[in-house]
Amino acid sequence: MDWLGIINFLASAATAIGVLMAWQQVKLARRLAKTQFEDELAKQFRDIIWHIPVEALMGQQLSEEKYQSARDDFFRYVDLSNEQVFLRRHNRVSEETWWLWCEGMKAFLSRPAFRKAWEEFKAQAPDIFKELRRLEEQNFACDPREWGPAVAAGRRPKK
Repeated sequence: MDWLGIINFLASAATAIGVLMAWQQVKLARRLAKTQFEDELAKQFRDIIWHIPVEALMGQQLSEEKYQSARDDFFRYVDLSNEQVFLRRHNRVSEETWWLWCEGMKAFLSRPAFRKAWEEFKAQAPDIFKELRRLEEQNFACDPREWGPAVAAGRRPKK
């Protein structure tokens, strides 16, 4: 092999290595962005939970006055939970994070005050929180990524 052949081979190998390294960097950047996004949602969760009475968080009944006072916060919790299901369906959160969130939703929505609010919201507005309803119908034991093609809002699937 002559020098020109060796130089071409080395240049090709260096290009391949560069492409591989760039691909790894993109992959790492995407993972970091997803983690930061998940952390922001966790912060939203903490901000909402902070306003809910401790008794409700511990699974105790609330007086009607305390329940009504926290009703908007329960709504925000349910809305965030529904958004989390939606985001998992669209692969915006990792599988590992999804299962942690799913366990949390199941636990919180089984507590009396959360259950009361959830049942009330479902009855009063049957056309919202569709993702969370579907998850509940499947006993919080599924990954929304497996529900089939996720369709963007306002778009219909192609036939």
